[in-house]
Amino acid sequence: MRNKKIWIGLICAFFVVCTVCLIQAAYENNQKTVISKDNIISKTDDILNSDSEIKNKTDESLASIDATENEDIKNVDNENENKNPQVLEEQNKPIPNELNTEKENNPDDKSSQDNLQENTFSIDEKTGMDKYNTLPVPEGKPVPVEWQDVKVNKDKELKCNLSVSCETILNNKDKLISDKKDIVPEDGIIFPSTEVVFYEGESVFNVLLREMKKGKIHMEFVMTPLYNSNYIEGIANLYEFDCGELSGWIYKVNGWVPNYGSSRYSLKDGDIIEWVYTCDLGRDVGAEFIEPAEPKKTE
Repeated sequence: MRNKKIWIGLICAFFVVCTVCLIQAAYENNQKTVISKDNIISKTDDILNSDSEIKNKTDESLASIDATENEDIKNVDNENENKNPQVLEEQNKPIPNELNTEKENNPDDKSSQDNLQENTFSIDEKTGMDKYNTLPVPEGKPVPVEWQDVKVNKDKELKCNLSVSCETILNNKDKLISDKKDIVPEDGIIFPSTEVVFYEGESVFNVLLREMKKGKIHMEFVMTPLYNSNYIEGIANLYEFDCGELSGWIYKVNGWVPNYGSSRYSLKDGDIIEWVYTCDLGRDVGAEFIEPAEPKKTE
């Protein structure tokens, strides 16, 4: 009986100790939670205070910038008031657009066109020719214009006359290769004189190429960098050397046979273009030849 009471006492004591431990642990956890909440609230307050300080500094900086700009504007105004009115007028002039070359290349502006030609065509005193092996152009005739320097204005349409003929072959059939005799027109006219449209800045070559394509007439050409122009090898299946070793295609503008390639001849409104087949290096179609200038002797 006595042992039983002892065991009961021990068990009760054990339950009491466990209960006390649980209560103490719960109390400590509660204290930690309170401390953690307090820390979070404290940190939040710190962040809000920091944001407020940043906002105040930003406002101060913006105010400082505005004040500086206002001061600069006042200084500029004062400087302008003290300047000579003539100087201000010069400063307010529009800046010229150096990239706009339409006015300089306008054929209607004679002085501008002349300046363009003078700048692109010059004779070397040693060789008597220009950089593309062109002899001096007769006085009063248009000088070549490099196609790379010309801007075509497709907003301005002009007109010219174009014709293509091989009439000279009719008088030289004995020189014509046999397999080409059947393709020569009876009257020698491949493309009758026709008024056609071209655009400001275009060359003789541009017009020929476009009209041959429209008329579905065969044409073959090759660019020759040495002369900076396209060379016409054949039209309507009639090629150079088909009617003798001095035969081939040349062009005339207003009755004159230029001494440079068709890609370098800049057209004007009303020009008359004739592409003709020569059997005698141009002599049979009125070509004039200029002897090369004698190079100057250098000491």
